[in-house]
Amino acid sequence: MCGIVGVLGKHEVAPILVEALKRLEYRGYDSAGIATINNGVLDRRRAVGKLVNLSDLLVHEPLAGKSGIGHTRWATHGAPTLNNAHPHRAGAVAVVHNGIIENFRELRAELAADGIDFQTDTDTETVALLAERFLNRGETPVEAAMKTIDRLEGAFALAFLVEGEDDLIIAARRGSPLAIGHGDGEMYVGSDAIALAPLTDRITYLEEGDRALLTRTTLEIRDAKGAQVSRPVKTVRIDSASADKAGHKHFMAKEIAEQPAVLSDAIRHYLPANEDSVRLPGEGIDFAGVQRLTLVACGTAYYACLTAKYWFEQLARIPVEVDIASEFRYREPPLPAGTVALFVSQSGETADTLAALRYCKGKADRILSVINVPESSIARESDLALPIHAGVEIGVASTKAFTCQLTVLLILALKAAADRGEMTPEALADHVAALRGLPHLLNAALECDGAVRGAAQRLSAARDVLFLGRGLMYPLALEGALKLKEISYIHAEAYAAGELKHGPIALIDSEMPVVVMAPKDALFDKTISNMQEVMAREGKVLLISDAAGLAEAQEGIWMSITMPRVHPAIAPILYAVPAQLLAYHTAIAKGTDVDQPRNLAKSVTVE
Repeated sequence: MCGIVGVLGKHEVAPILVEALKRLEYRGYDSAGIATINNGVLDRRRAVGKLVNLSDLLVHEPLAGKSGIGHTRWATHGAPTLNNAHPHRAGAVAVVHNGIIENFRELRAELAADGIDFQTDTDTETVALLAERFLNRGETPVEAAMKTIDRLEGAFALAFLVEGEDDLIIAARRGSPLAIGHGDGEMYVGSDAIALAPLTDRITYLEEGDRALLTRTTLEIRDAKGAQVSRPVKTVRIDSASADKAGHKHFMAKEIAEQPAVLSDAIRHYLPANEDSVRLPGEGIDFAGVQRLTLVACGTAYYACLTAKYWFEQLARIPVEVDIASEFRYREPPLPAGTVALFVSQSGETADTLAALRYCKGKADRILSVINVPESSIARESDLALPIHAGVEIGVASTKAFTCQLTVLLILALKAAADRGEMTPEALADHVAALRGLPHLLNAALECDGAVRGAAQRLSAARDVLFLGRGLMYPLALEGALKLKEISYIHAEAYAAGELKHGPIALIDSEMPVVVMAPKDALFDKTISNMQEVMAREGKVLLISDAAGLAEAQEGIWMSITMPRVHPAIAPILYAVPAQLLAYHTAIAKGTDVDQPRNLAKSVTVE
């Protein structure tokens, strides 16, 4: 959600800024722009739509200079128009901003009372106008930026460029992430390390409330109180290939195909070779005294938590509450003694999830997180952070991060079951063996691509689709429906199969495709009974099951997809593959933008 990049370099920065912004496209955006200083003069170029439009503009209207800032905007305040695109400029000041300035109306009223006019509909323009007003009152660029930041309320990451100052970028973060990159006589700023990966692997992560003064050779960081502080420089290695499609048509296709490899990495990190035990990082956690788990997340990560609820309750016998982060933080639930709070986020920067985590501090016994970015805010603020080892995920619709989240959550549930004496050593060994065999099964599941492609062609004509599942397949049905909505724009809903006759069955007719996810497990017969109710009303059933399940239930089915036979506990991880492929190929058939679906952002860093 919005991307920021800044460069104080030795070479012309316009192409460097655009290339860095391309690496931030995965965050989602609707316009883009850059500003540079050349011979002391500030100028900018902006374009609506994809970065190619900005690149085309720069061919016809080049922008010189070795200092600059850039931005990809995901609209919050104001429509995605050229006028509202970043960088925003007021006189000598250019600003790029990720987040929301919550008191911008109050600030606008104050500026308007001073006779200052507004040119945009955005909250960010107030930042540039405030800084310009401070400059006009005789403040230095640094003082003007600091006083401006002091006036702001809300969540933000900011980068300032000031005319006449070709060796200065001022940056700040509160709520939204920001990283500083160290080069050889060069300095960089970016929303995350991915943007800076081709430029440097030496990164300093700003902490909450930090302000940074960058020159080509120095970095000064001040905390929220203005005191100078030191933050570590870390070596962050991001394979450049991670941001390439590696021969695939889309990042989503690449990331679906990567799942056997990344899950193998995750399993290896938590399940030591030749042992039937779980190894957690750091001091780990002993679940023996845990009375209750509260799981909090958003979107796909929330569905991973819903799945984990089944595992923790069935395997470890721990009561579990699952909450959507944006509801949890405002519901302000009581957390009784013995409660462990667990937060799941791919980026580790999800605004609502981070706010919910901060609510739990001092209330929960311990705070755990399952994250993909070990240096993220959620990871740093947790008592124990559990990396999922998925690698960089570029596609907006999560695939490999979801299955890695599920894998780590299942491993954690097994640890809890063992700690609490709820699982025999033999049962634990059985589950561990099943997990170690999972990458092989995922490779086999990927071979269903041809069958899924055919099903997707027919599904693409639908206006509405229902997904059904029972037990562990119910949260996966929710995730399958979400994936289809996200990238194909087909309206899709999911229900627990047993709830069908309590209302949703009214939707069934001869035009309604119903995707049924039903491995041959203890709940199979119940699910198939619900499927028969759909077919009795002429609903078109797409059944995803294993060979045994399909042999038993195939008569009258519209279409089917065959999956390998799998241990019941890990079925949701395996069955995520056809759900992902179904959404992917349906989107391809409809011609929608798979990697950057409309209105969506990869990293949601505002409420």
